[in-house]
Amino acid sequence: MTVNVLQPGLLTTIQDLGRYGSQKYGVIVSGAMDSYSLRVANLLVGNAEGEGALEITLFGTTLQFDKDSLLAITGGDLQATIDGEKAPMWRPILIRKGSILRFKSAINGCRAYVAFAGGIIVPPIMESKSTYLRAGIGGLQGRALRKGDTFECGEMSALNQSFAQQVEEMTEHATWSVNFSALINLQQVQTIRVLKGTEFTRFDQDSQQTLFSEPYTLSTQADRMGYRLEGPALSLADTFELLSESVTYGTIQIPPNGQPIILMADRQTTGGYPKIGQIISADLSSLAQLQPTSTIHFKEVSLEEAENELLKKERLLDELKMGIQLKRLQ
Repeated sequence: MTVNVLQPGLLTTIQDLGRYGSQKYGVIVSGAMDSYSLRVANLLVGNAEGEGALEITLFGTTLQFDKDSLLAITGGDLQATIDGEKAPMWRPILIRKGSILRFKSAINGCRAYVAFAGGIIVPPIMESKSTYLRAGIGGLQGRALRKGDTFECGEMSALNQSFAQQVEEMTEHATWSVNFSALINLQQVQTIRVLKGTEFTRFDQDSQQTLFSEPYTLSTQADRMGYRLEGPALSLADTFELLSESVTYGTIQIPPNGQPIILMADRQTTGGYPKIGQIISADLSSLAQLQPTSTIHFKEVSLEEAENELLKKERLLDELKMGIQLKRLQ
């Protein structure tokens, strides 16, 4: 199946779960900002969880299809329509030849994900299809989609076809959907859980308390590399020289102006600013769905709590996977 890009939208890229094993060479992980939504979208159409899919940011993407196909839309609500009719989310959808899928603007969340049965055919770079925009690798020629682009989707496997057959019998979309509320939060005022960072104790007492007591606003300087926040400035107790150290998705750095920066999916591999905190893995997908001007409250948790939250969500994904398979067999 060929997908035609009629309008690219603000920023639409091909992403999977990331490019691992090459950070020692300075190659970033990249991958989906909201990995839970990408994984569920793939499960809904019978793909492997980590298959490449489209990540659509905020508004404007319009696609047309040259064959009947099966897809799923998850993540933020960007008011998707198919031929002018509201497109159902978080369930398999059968889309017909010539149909137009259009995303308007975000009303909940920030990023939507579209998975296609059979996956997207692009050459993997370092074993990943993820688009790394700054290096120009992965995805479709290492860049965001443009008007007039086309890309191919793979042939549907027997599993994909069985999903499609069942959905066709339900009049083009499944009558059931995934309850995502335990996986991600799409609200624009969120409490995000944090572990103390390696330099937490190097900040003065007021800053240590402020991080967990005062709200911060996500600025308009927010992209796949990092989120700049606006709020009370945080200060070191004493200045010191810090060598660049490894950083990861969700690391909270404090530059000289005292305004926090949260490193996101396209973060660099090392950083030299003091690290006051680390967003827990279980909250990264919710963080990725925040729009500029959203409000963040930080809450301190222990390492044990962070591990338990991650395990809880992984168990939920396993249950969703089994539930989807059972629906297919009904």
